[in-house]
Amino acid sequence: MKSTKHLINATVTSILALGAASNSIAVPDQPQEWEKCAGVAKSGKNDCAAIDNSHGCAGMSKKDGGKKDWVWVPAGTCEKIVGGEAISKEPAKG
Repeated sequence: MKSTKHLINATVTSILALGAASNSIAVPDQPQEWEKCAGVAKSGKNDCAAIDNSHGCAGMSKKDGGKKDWVWVPAGTCEKIVGGEAISKEPAKG
């Protein structure tokens, strides 16, 4: 009976130790800088109005990779994505 209790205690202790260890896994910090990245949004997954104002709301892109539709990405990431083009300034209103 005592050996069974010791085995159970050892098992529970091991499980708790594994749980504590898994909570300490390093996670990258939230990016401080973001940029608009055109040409990489999935259909219906753009973040806001099209660059050319052909639509005025998020989620309205009609096709994958539309050159006028954009999403927010961490700064410096857009140039690493095939088809991505960083948008440096807001389009003129008019």
